[in-house]
Amino acid sequence: MNMRTGFTEGEICWTDLQTSDVPAAKEFYAAVFGWRFEDLPTPDGRSYARAFLGEDLVSVIAPQNPHQLAAGATPQWNVYFASPDAGELAAGLVHAGGTLEFGPEAVGGTGVMVFFSPPGGGTTGAWQAGTHLGTARGGEPGALTWAELLTPEPQSAVGFFQQLFGHDVTEYPQDDGGKYSTLMVNGTEVAGIAAVPADAEGTLRPGWQVYFGVSSVAEAVAAAEAAGGTVLIAPDEADEAGTIATLEDPQGGVFSVLEV
Repeated sequence: MNMRTGFTEGEICWTDLQTSDVPAAKEFYAAVFGWRFEDLPTPDGRSYARAFLGEDLVSVIAPQNPHQLAAGATPQWNVYFASPDAGELAAGLVHAGGTLEFGPEAVGGTGVMVFFSPPGGGTTGAWQAGTHLGTARGGEPGALTWAELLTPEPQSAVGFFQQLFGHDVTEYPQDDGGKYSTLMVNGTEVAGIAAVPADAEGTLRPGWQVYFGVSSVAEAVAAAEAAGGTVLIAPDEADEAGTIATLEDPQGGVFSVLEV
């Protein structure tokens, strides 16, 4: 069990899903990851669901806002970088080449959130912790294990995150002549950045891709299909990462599973 009790600035500390159908999404992700849920009301009378592994909070499934629903926005998984000061981060976005999309906004006493995009796009969250520090587990079955940004401007995005959070960077050459960059905090890789694959049309969209750990990718894929999900990229042996697959839930949220 990989417990987390806090996050350093620049680490990914949290992920949540905004979806068009919270009850249906709960059924799907319970079938794939074994999550249990606790429902809490939203100010507009709907509810969101906190997802737990045992007694440990690992994610939230939240309803899309009315504007997103009216526009037919695709459900998506969000990622959040830990920040000690969301207001200061928001003020520095333009100088780093980014765009402020939302916030800073306090979420009760739990923390302060900001949404922004780096050069090339890709909505990204930052979280200044209050009572909610982030995910209680990581790098194990049912918990967030990795995240990567797919972007048409990978080098600009790398420079942006370096300026915003002070990340160190490691680069790995790819077979197509490009590079896969990893953002690092205190010598540990915390996220990846890569160009949108040329063959990704119809499967992977530009933006953040989240990876959840599973004990068996084959079993997770079978569970997802049985629960109404779709396999976008079939299980494959990645060079370094191990066995992975990319899936779509019945509402359209895209995520990947990684054998850990």
